[in-house]
Amino acid sequence: MLSKRIIPCLDVKDGRTVKGINFVDLRDAGDPVELAWQYSEQGADELVFLDIAATHEKRKTTLDMVKAVAKQINIPFTIGGGISELKDAEALLNAGADKISINSAAVRNPQLIDDLAKAFGVQFVVLAVDTKSLPQGDIVHLNGGRIPTEIRTQDWVKEAEQRGAGEILLTSMDKDGTKSGFDSLLLKEVNDMLNIPVIASGGAGKEQDFIDVFQQSNVDAALAASVFHYGEILIPELKQLLKKNNIPVRI
Repeated sequence: MLSKRIIPCLDVKDGRTVKGINFVDLRDAGDPVELAWQYSEQGADELVFLDIAATHEKRKTTLDMVKAVAKQINIPFTIGGGISELKDAEALLNAGADKISINSAAVRNPQLIDDLAKAFGVQFVVLAVDTKSLPQGDIVHLNGGRIPTEIRTQDWVKEAEQRGAGEILLTSMDKDGTKSGFDSLLLKEVNDMLNIPVIASGGAGKEQDFIDVFQQSNVDAALAASVFHYGEILIPELKQLLKKNNIPVRI
């Protein structure tokens, strides 16, 4: 059985790591390059950096930060935010990123997924999906969760897989920052539909939440931010606990 991955997520705004609740009320959580090094030392399997204002403010992700992180760590990392064309992805890859994450741009131009997969390989393309439960179902949201679409989340992830996405990073906006646990029901539904890895995001508050999401949804990875940034959960201890619960992890 493949090892489950633990992935700290660093939301970056104006060169600093930030964290909020339900995508708002942001507070500072430290220097992203320093945090990346710390997580690499602690045994994180991968890192995800999301420039959370890049799409909204029409900016590009900071290449200098990507280069600095690449020099500091030896684990894979993904960069997302403001990627809307091939040259954006190429610049990040050349700067040292292992994968790129696309979200709003892919919804507006689904062909972008095909083009990125063809140009760089399926394994390079992570589709990030911000989903919220509305009366009409689970609905994809854009621009850091600010704009609802009319697209059902389940339909979108299936189409993305067919177009060449190599991985789905699924964030429950209802759970994000609440520390009330992952949305295991939705994650299981999506994971059962797909043949590509799914990363759970949104809602981690305690170690048990990670045990629950792996046991209940069988996703490939679990991502969290504030519980790692503020030392509420320590990755070495979390991995030992997962191992005790017969969840395969790299120690």
